[in-house]
Amino acid sequence: MAREKRGGGPQRYFPHLKGTHFMRNIDQKNKKLRVLTAALAAAVLALLLPGAVLAQDAAAAHGMPPDCAAVSSDVGEISLYPGGMPFGVKFYTDGVLIVGFSGGAGSPSGPAYAAGLRVNDTIMKIDGKPLSDASDLTDAIKQSGGRTLKFDCRRGGSDFTVELTPKRGRDGQFQTGMWVRDSGAGIGTVTFIVPSTGGFGGLGHGICDADTGKPVPLGRGSVVSVTISGLTKGLPGTPGEIKGYFTPGKEGTVIQNSDLGVFGLYRDTPTGNYSNPIPAAGKNELKEGAATMLCTLDSGEIGEYAIEIHSIDRSAVGGRCFSIRVTDPALLERTGGIIQGMSGSPIIQNGKLVGAVTHVLINDPSAGYGVFIENMYNAMPEILR
Repeated sequence: MAREKRGGGPQRYFPHLKGTHFMRNIDQKNKKLRVLTAALAAAVLALLLPGAVLAQDAAAAHGMPPDCAAVSSDVGEISLYPGGMPFGVKFYTDGVLIVGFSGGAGSPSGPAYAAGLRVNDTIMKIDGKPLSDASDLTDAIKQSGGRTLKFDCRRGGSDFTVELTPKRGRDGQFQTGMWVRDSGAGIGTVTFIVPSTGGFGGLGHGICDADTGKPVPLGRGSVVSVTISGLTKGLPGTPGEIKGYFTPGKEGTVIQNSDLGVFGLYRDTPTGNYSNPIPAAGKNELKEGAATMLCTLDSGEIGEYAIEIHSIDRSAVGGRCFSIRVTDPALLERTGGIIQGMSGSPIIQNGKLVGAVTHVLINDPSAGYGVFIENMYNAMPEILR
Protein backbone atom coordinates (compact mmCIF):
# COMPACT_ATOMS: atom_id res chain seq x y z
CA MET A 1 0.00 0.00 0.00
CA ALA A 2 1.34 3.41 -0.89
CA ARG A 3 2.57 5.48 2.02
CA GLU A 4 2.00 9.21 1.95
CA LYS A 5 4.39 11.66 3.52
CA ARG A 6 3.28 15.20 4.14
CA GLY A 7 6.33 17.38 3.82
CA GLY A 8 6.99 20.09 6.33
CA GLY A 9 3.89 19.92 8.51
CA PRO A 10 1.59 22.70 7.24
CA GLN A 11 0.54 25.35 9.70
CA ARG A 12 -3.11 25.70 10.62
CA TYR A 13 -5.25 28.58 11.67
CA PHE A 14 -8.57 29.16 13.34
CA PRO A 15 -10.31 31.79 11.21
CA HIS A 16 -11.63 33.56 14.25
CA LEU A 17 -8.08 34.01 15.53
CA LYS A 18 -6.11 34.75 12.38
CA GLY A 19 -6.60 36.45 9.05
CA THR A 20 -5.13 35.53 5.69
CA HIS A 21 -1.84 33.66 5.62
CA PHE A 22 0.50 32.28 3.02
CA MET A 23 0.98 28.71 4.16
CA ARG A 24 4.72 28.78 3.56
CA ASN A 25 7.18 26.30 4.92
CA ILE A 26 10.14 28.62 5.46
CA ASP A 27 13.56 28.03 6.87
CA GLN A 28 13.40 30.89 9.37
CA LYS A 29 17.16 31.02 9.77
CA ASN A 30 17.91 31.41 6.09
CA LYS A 31 14.54 32.82 5.04
CA LYS A 32 14.40 30.34 2.20
CA LEU A 33 11.20 28.93 0.83
CA ARG A 34 11.44 25.18 0.93
CA VAL A 35 9.93 22.92 -1.66
CA LEU A 36 7.46 20.43 -0.26
CA THR A 37 5.83 17.40 -1.76
CA ALA A 38 3.64 14.50 -0.96
CA ALA A 39 5.53 11.26 -1.18
CA LEU A 40 3.92 7.92 -1.72
CA ALA A 41 5.50 4.61 -2.49
CA ALA A 42 5.18 6.43 -5.77
CA ALA A 43 5.17 10.01 -4.54
CA VAL A 44 3.97 13.00 -6.43
CA LEU A 45 6.99 15.10 -7.00
CA ALA A 46 5.62 18.49 -6.56
CA LEU A 47 6.77 21.60 -5.41
CA LEU A 48 4.80 22.69 -2.56
CA LEU A 49 2.84 25.49 -1.65
CA PRO A 50 2.86 26.14 1.99
CA GLY A 51 0.02 24.38 3.34
CA ALA A 52 -0.94 23.14 -0.03
CA VAL A 53 0.54 19.95 -1.27
CA LEU A 54 1.25 19.65 -4.91
CA ALA A 55 0.42 16.08 -4.74
CA GLN A 56 -1.99 13.29 -5.34
CA ASP A 57 -3.48 11.04 -2.70
CA ALA A 58 -2.94 7.33 -2.25
CA ALA A 59 -5.46 6.52 -4.97
CA ALA A 60 -3.41 8.59 -7.39
CA ALA A 61 -0.32 6.62 -6.52
CA HIS A 62 -2.02 3.60 -8.04
CA GLY A 63 -2.31 5.23 -11.42
CA MET A 64 -5.16 7.71 -11.68
CA PRO A 65 -5.59 10.99 -9.84
CA PRO A 66 -9.13 11.88 -8.77
CA ASP A 67 -11.33 13.82 -11.15
CA CYS A 68 -9.09 13.26 -14.16
CA ALA A 69 -10.13 15.13 -17.28
CA ALA A 70 -10.51 13.21 -20.50
CA VAL A 71 -7.91 13.96 -23.17
CA SER A 72 -7.96 13.64 -26.93
CA SER A 73 -5.88 11.10 -28.81
CA ASP A 74 -3.15 13.31 -30.28
CA VAL A 75 -1.62 16.77 -30.30
CA GLY A 76 -1.35 17.14 -34.07
CA GLU A 77 1.41 19.26 -35.58
CA ILE A 78 2.33 21.30 -32.52
CA SER A 79 5.69 22.74 -31.51
CA LEU A 80 6.39 23.98 -28.00
CA TYR A 81 9.25 25.56 -26.09
CA PRO A 82 10.43 22.93 -23.58
CA GLY A 83 10.85 24.39 -20.10
CA GLY A 84 13.11 23.13 -17.35
CA MET A 85 13.37 26.43 -15.51
CA PRO A 86 12.04 26.88 -11.97
CA PHE A 87 9.03 29.08 -11.34
CA GLY A 88 7.52 30.46 -8.19
CA VAL A 89 3.79 30.66 -7.69
CA LYS A 90 1.69 32.64 -5.26
CA PHE A 91 -2.01 31.88 -5.28
CA TYR A 92 -5.25 32.62 -3.51
CA THR A 93 -8.14 30.20 -3.31
CA ASP A 94 -11.55 30.89 -4.81
CA GLY A 95 -13.35 31.55 -1.54
CA VAL A 96 -12.02 30.19 1.76
CA LEU A 97 -11.20 26.47 1.96
CA ILE A 98 -12.06 24.43 5.08
CA VAL A 99 -9.17 22.12 6.04
CA GLY A 100 -10.19 20.91 9.50
CA PHE A 101 -12.30 21.27 12.64
CA SER A 102 -11.72 21.50 16.35
CA GLY A 103 -11.49 18.02 17.83
CA GLY A 104 -9.44 16.78 14.88
CA ALA A 105 -10.33 14.28 12.18
CA GLY A 106 -11.20 11.57 14.70
CA SER A 107 -13.75 13.60 16.62
CA PRO A 108 -14.68 16.80 14.74
CA SER A 109 -16.84 19.25 16.64
CA GLY A 110 -17.85 22.89 16.90
CA PRO A 111 -20.56 25.10 15.39
CA ALA A 112 -19.30 24.79 11.80
CA TYR A 113 -19.26 21.00 11.84
CA ALA A 114 -22.63 20.86 13.57
CA ALA A 115 -24.07 23.11 10.84
CA GLY A 116 -23.11 20.54 8.20
CA LEU A 117 -19.84 21.96 6.87
CA ARG A 118 -17.12 19.45 6.00
CA VAL A 119 -13.43 19.37 5.13
CA ASN A 120 -12.75 20.63 1.57
CA ASP A 121 -15.92 22.70 1.46
CA THR A 122 -15.33 26.22 0.18
CA ILE A 123 -17.07 29.17 1.83
CA MET A 124 -17.96 31.67 -0.88
CA LYS A 125 -20.20 34.22 0.92
CA ILE A 126 -21.49 35.13 4.38
CA ASP A 127 -24.87 36.86 4.50
CA GLY A 128 -24.59 37.48 0.77
CA LYS A 129 -21.17 39.17 0.97
CA PRO A 130 -18.38 37.46 -1.06
CA LEU A 131 -15.24 36.44 0.84
CA SER A 132 -11.98 37.59 -0.69
CA ASP A 133 -9.79 35.98 1.98
CA ALA A 134 -9.81 34.53 5.50
CA SER A 135 -9.79 37.96 7.11
CA ASP A 136 -13.29 38.57 5.72
CA LEU A 137 -14.42 35.39 7.45
CA THR A 138 -12.70 36.44 10.65
CA ASP A 139 -14.41 39.83 10.63
CA ALA A 140 -17.86 38.38 9.95
CA ILE A 141 -17.55 35.97 12.87
CA LYS A 142 -16.20 38.58 15.26
CA GLN A 143 -18.93 41.03 14.34
CA SER A 144 -21.76 38.50 14.47
CA GLY A 145 -22.45 39.06 18.16
CA GLY A 146 -23.52 35.43 18.27
CA ARG A 147 -26.34 35.83 15.75
CA THR A 148 -26.96 33.17 13.10
CA LEU A 149 -25.07 33.71 9.82
CA LYS A 150 -25.94 32.45 6.36
CA PHE A 151 -22.99 30.67 4.68
CA ASP A 152 -23.04 30.16 0.89
CA CYS A 153 -20.69 27.28 0.17
CA ARG A 154 -19.45 24.97 -2.57
CA ARG A 155 -18.82 21.24 -2.39
CA GLY A 156 -17.66 19.18 -5.35
CA GLY A 157 -18.95 21.73 -7.87
CA SER A 158 -22.38 22.07 -6.23
CA ASP A 159 -23.49 25.14 -4.29
CA PHE A 160 -25.37 24.91 -1.00
CA THR A 161 -26.29 27.08 1.98
CA VAL A 162 -26.07 26.49 5.72
CA GLU A 163 -26.96 28.57 8.76
CA LEU A 164 -24.25 28.77 11.39
CA THR A 165 -24.37 30.33 14.85
CA PRO A 166 -20.92 31.20 16.27
CA LYS A 167 -20.35 30.32 19.92
CA ARG A 168 -18.42 32.32 22.46
CA GLY A 169 -15.14 30.63 23.42
CA ARG A 170 -13.20 30.65 26.67
CA ASP A 171 -11.40 33.78 25.54
CA GLY A 172 -14.71 35.59 25.12
CA GLN A 173 -14.43 35.67 21.31
CA PHE A 174 -17.05 34.20 19.00
CA GLN A 175 -15.78 31.04 17.30
CA THR A 176 -16.79 28.51 14.65
CA GLY A 177 -14.30 25.72 15.37
CA MET A 178 -13.03 25.35 11.81
CA TRP A 179 -9.59 25.72 10.27
CA VAL A 180 -9.34 27.34 6.87
CA ARG A 181 -6.84 28.20 4.17
CA ASP A 182 -6.98 30.97 1.59
CA SER A 183 -3.54 31.05 -0.05
CA GLY A 184 -0.21 29.35 -0.70
CA ALA A 185 3.18 29.75 -2.32
CA GLY A 186 5.99 27.55 -3.62
CA ILE A 187 8.43 26.56 -6.36
CA GLY A 188 8.04 24.21 -9.34
CA THR A 189 9.34 23.49 -12.86
CA VAL A 190 7.95 24.80 -16.15
CA THR A 191 7.15 21.99 -18.62
CA PHE A 192 6.39 23.91 -21.82
CA ILE A 193 5.49 27.29 -23.28
CA VAL A 194 3.21 27.83 -26.28
CA PRO A 195 5.06 30.09 -28.78
CA SER A 196 1.99 31.86 -30.15
CA THR A 197 0.27 32.72 -26.87
CA GLY A 198 2.87 32.61 -24.09
CA GLY A 199 0.69 30.04 -22.34
CA PHE A 200 2.61 27.63 -20.11
CA GLY A 201 2.10 24.35 -18.34
CA GLY A 202 4.00 23.17 -15.27
CA LEU A 203 4.19 20.49 -12.55
CA GLY A 204 2.35 17.75 -14.48
CA HIS A 205 -0.24 17.36 -11.70
CA GLY A 206 -2.42 19.65 -9.66
CA ILE A 207 -1.85 21.60 -6.48
CA CYS A 208 -3.67 19.77 -3.69
CA ASP A 209 -4.22 20.81 -0.11
CA ALA A 210 -1.80 19.32 2.40
CA ASP A 211 -4.54 18.42 4.88
CA THR A 212 -7.38 17.33 2.61
CA GLY A 213 -5.44 15.89 -0.34
CA LYS A 214 -8.01 17.48 -2.65
CA PRO A 215 -7.39 19.96 -5.50
CA VAL A 216 -7.13 23.55 -4.30
CA PRO A 217 -9.89 25.77 -5.80
CA LEU A 218 -7.83 28.44 -7.53
CA GLY A 219 -9.05 32.02 -7.37
CA ARG A 220 -6.08 33.95 -8.67
CA GLY A 221 -2.36 33.38 -8.84
CA SER A 222 0.88 34.89 -10.09
CA VAL A 223 4.14 33.44 -11.39
CA VAL A 224 7.25 34.98 -9.83
CA SER A 225 11.00 34.67 -10.33
CA VAL A 226 12.96 32.12 -8.32
CA THR A 227 16.61 31.72 -7.38
CA ILE A 228 17.77 28.19 -6.54
CA SER A 229 19.85 28.32 -3.37
CA GLY A 230 20.67 24.69 -2.65
CA LEU A 231 19.85 21.01 -2.96
CA THR A 232 19.23 18.11 -0.62
CA LYS A 233 20.19 14.77 -2.12
CA GLY A 234 17.51 12.10 -2.19
CA LEU A 235 18.13 8.86 -0.32
CA PRO A 236 16.05 5.66 -0.09
CA GLY A 237 13.16 6.50 2.22
CA THR A 238 14.01 10.22 2.33
CA PRO A 239 13.13 12.34 -0.70
CA GLY A 240 15.54 15.13 -1.57
CA GLU A 241 14.54 18.66 -2.51
CA ILE A 242 15.43 21.77 -4.44
CA LYS A 243 15.58 24.85 -2.21
CA GLY A 244 15.08 28.38 -3.39
CA TYR A 245 13.55 31.76 -2.75
CA PHE A 246 11.43 34.27 -4.57
CA THR A 247 13.11 37.24 -6.22
CA PRO A 248 11.46 40.51 -7.28
CA GLY A 249 9.56 40.53 -10.53
CA LYS A 250 6.33 39.02 -11.81
CA GLU A 251 6.86 36.48 -14.59
CA GLY A 252 3.26 35.64 -15.38
CA THR A 253 -0.16 34.57 -14.19
CA VAL A 254 -1.65 31.23 -13.09
CA ILE A 255 -5.08 30.67 -14.63
CA GLN A 256 -5.96 27.04 -13.92
CA ASN A 257 -5.10 24.33 -11.40
CA SER A 258 -5.96 20.92 -12.86
CA ASP A 259 -5.16 17.27 -12.20
CA LEU A 260 -2.63 17.37 -15.04
CA GLY A 261 -0.79 20.55 -14.14
CA VAL A 262 -1.02 24.26 -13.50
CA PHE A 263 -1.52 26.52 -16.51
CA GLY A 264 -1.23 30.21 -17.18
CA LEU A 265 0.77 32.90 -18.97
CA TYR A 266 4.57 33.10 -18.84
CA ARG A 267 6.50 36.18 -19.86
CA ASP A 268 9.89 34.74 -20.85
CA THR A 269 11.05 32.02 -23.22
CA PRO A 270 13.81 29.47 -22.53
CA THR A 271 17.45 30.05 -23.36
CA GLY A 272 20.28 27.63 -24.07
CA ASN A 273 20.00 24.43 -26.10
CA TYR A 274 16.22 24.65 -26.36
CA SER A 275 15.70 28.31 -27.15
CA ASN A 276 13.62 27.28 -30.18
CA PRO A 277 10.35 25.32 -30.17
CA ILE A 278 10.46 21.56 -30.79
CA PRO A 279 7.68 19.19 -31.89
CA ALA A 280 5.36 17.75 -29.27
CA ALA A 281 4.95 13.97 -29.52
CA GLY A 282 1.69 12.08 -29.30
CA LYS A 283 1.50 9.26 -26.76
CA ASN A 284 1.81 6.69 -29.55
CA GLU A 285 5.22 8.10 -30.51
CA LEU A 286 6.77 7.47 -27.10
CA LYS A 287 9.12 4.47 -27.02
CA GLU A 288 10.85 2.52 -24.30
CA GLY A 289 14.52 3.37 -24.08
CA ALA A 290 16.80 6.38 -23.84
CA ALA A 291 15.52 9.91 -23.28
CA THR A 292 16.56 13.08 -21.43
CA MET A 293 14.98 15.37 -18.86
CA LEU A 294 15.51 19.11 -18.41
CA CYS A 295 15.76 20.73 -14.99
CA THR A 296 17.56 23.52 -13.15
CA LEU A 297 19.82 22.78 -10.20
CA ASP A 298 21.81 25.21 -8.08
CA SER A 299 23.95 26.33 -11.02
CA GLY A 300 20.94 28.36 -12.13
CA GLU A 301 21.19 26.96 -15.68
CA ILE A 302 18.91 24.43 -17.37
CA GLY A 303 20.67 21.08 -17.58
CA GLU A 304 19.86 18.04 -19.71
CA TYR A 305 20.23 14.63 -18.05
CA ALA A 306 19.97 11.07 -19.33
CA ILE A 307 17.04 8.88 -18.31
CA GLU A 308 15.35 5.72 -19.56
CA ILE A 309 11.63 5.21 -20.22
CA HIS A 310 9.89 1.93 -19.39
CA SER A 311 6.41 0.41 -18.92
CA ILE A 312 4.38 2.76 -21.10
CA ASP A 313 0.62 2.72 -20.44
CA ARG A 314 -0.92 4.48 -23.44
CA SER A 315 -4.39 4.29 -21.90
CA ALA A 316 -3.36 6.29 -18.81
CA VAL A 317 -4.94 9.71 -18.31
CA GLY A 318 -3.38 10.64 -14.97
CA GLY A 319 0.17 11.39 -13.89
CA ARG A 320 1.58 7.84 -14.08
CA CYS A 321 1.67 7.18 -17.80
CA PHE A 322 5.14 5.61 -17.95
CA SER A 323 8.06 4.74 -15.70
CA ILE A 324 11.35 6.60 -15.78
CA ARG A 325 14.79 5.88 -14.35
CA VAL A 326 17.63 8.37 -14.07
CA THR A 327 20.84 7.00 -15.60
CA ASP A 328 22.90 10.19 -15.81
CA PRO A 329 25.95 9.79 -13.51
CA ALA A 330 26.21 13.52 -12.80
CA LEU A 331 22.57 13.85 -11.75
CA LEU A 332 22.71 10.68 -9.64
CA GLU A 333 25.79 11.98 -7.86
CA ARG A 334 24.32 15.42 -7.29
CA THR A 335 20.71 14.64 -6.36
CA GLY A 336 20.36 10.85 -6.12
CA GLY A 337 17.92 11.02 -9.03
CA ILE A 338 14.53 12.73 -8.87
CA ILE A 339 13.97 15.17 -6.02
CA GLN A 340 11.18 17.44 -4.84
CA GLY A 341 10.84 20.47 -7.09
CA MET A 342 11.49 18.55 -10.32
CA SER A 343 7.78 18.02 -10.97
CA GLY A 344 7.08 19.29 -14.44
CA SER A 345 10.63 18.72 -15.73
CA PRO A 346 10.20 18.17 -19.49
CA ILE A 347 11.19 14.84 -21.02
CA ILE A 348 12.75 14.79 -24.50
CA GLN A 349 13.05 11.76 -26.79
CA ASN A 350 14.24 11.73 -30.41
CA GLY A 351 14.09 15.51 -30.62
CA LYS A 352 10.48 15.72 -29.44
CA LEU A 353 8.83 16.82 -26.19
CA VAL A 354 7.14 13.64 -24.94
CA GLY A 355 6.22 14.21 -21.31
CA ALA A 356 7.02 15.56 -17.86
CA VAL A 357 8.28 14.15 -14.55
CA THR A 358 5.48 13.76 -11.97
CA HIS A 359 6.41 11.18 -9.30
CA VAL A 360 9.40 9.67 -7.51
CA LEU A 361 9.63 6.34 -5.72
CA ILE A 362 10.37 6.98 -2.05
CA ASN A 363 12.51 3.89 -1.66
CA ASP A 364 14.36 4.43 -4.94
CA PRO A 365 14.89 8.12 -5.83
CA SER A 366 16.47 7.16 -9.15
CA ALA A 367 13.05 5.97 -10.37
CA GLY A 368 9.70 7.63 -10.88
CA TYR A 369 6.87 8.33 -13.32
CA GLY A 370 5.93 10.73 -16.06
CA VAL A 371 2.83 12.10 -17.77
CA PHE A 372 2.32 12.24 -21.55
CA ILE A 373 2.78 15.74 -22.95
CA GLU A 374 -0.32 15.01 -25.04
CA ASN A 375 -2.44 14.60 -21.92
CA MET A 376 -0.98 17.69 -20.30
CA TYR A 377 -1.37 19.89 -23.38
CA ASN A 378 -4.97 18.80 -23.95
CA ALA A 379 -5.81 19.68 -20.33
CA MET A 380 -4.65 23.24 -20.94
CA PRO A 381 -7.37 25.92 -21.31
CA GLU A 382 -8.02 26.46 -25.02
CA ILE A 383 -7.41 30.19 -24.73
CA LEU A 384 -3.76 29.49 -23.84
CA ARG A 385 -3.03 27.12 -26.73
